[in-house]
Amino acid sequence: MRMRNVLLVWLMVAGVATLGLTGFAQQSLKQVADEVIAITKAQWAAEKQRNVAEAMKNVADDYTELNGDYATRLDGKAINLRLGEVFAGDSGELVAAEMVNEKVQVYGDVAILSYNFVGAVKDKDGKVEPTRAKSTRVYVKQGGKWMLVHANFGADPRNIR
Repeated sequence: MRMRNVLLVWLMVAGVATLGLTGFAQQSLKQVADEVIAITKAQWAAEKQRNVAEAMKNVADDYTELNGDYATRLDGKAINLRLGEVFAGDSGELVAAEMVNEKVQVYGDVAILSYNFVGAVKDKDGKVEPTRAKSTRVYVKQGGKWMLVHANFGADPRNIR
């Protein structure tokens, strides 16, 4: 009888611990999702201010990117940094940027953020045009920091100039 009571108590403790860990894991996943989304939005804010260095601070050196503006994959942070500096001098201005339908999937030290980008760009003459894209960003935790290692920005064909 005593052994049965000990076993019953142990099973109850194990069940409570498992529920606690499940709650912790869910909270942890939400924290990662919130952090990855915040990093992305901070990058947009830096780009809007034309602060290329700040925009690239969470981009890994071996970053790769696919987007509708180029026929090939862009390899490395350096090329994206150079292109960012060129476009920072562009007379167009991003006046609105929103992330909709966002989803973050977390697999250990890897987080995949997918979302629809909707925004508006104002040209030098003041004309505002809508812009949108299907976007995926892959982040890896390196040295305690979430770093962007790959992105795919699938722009609406009507947005490609």
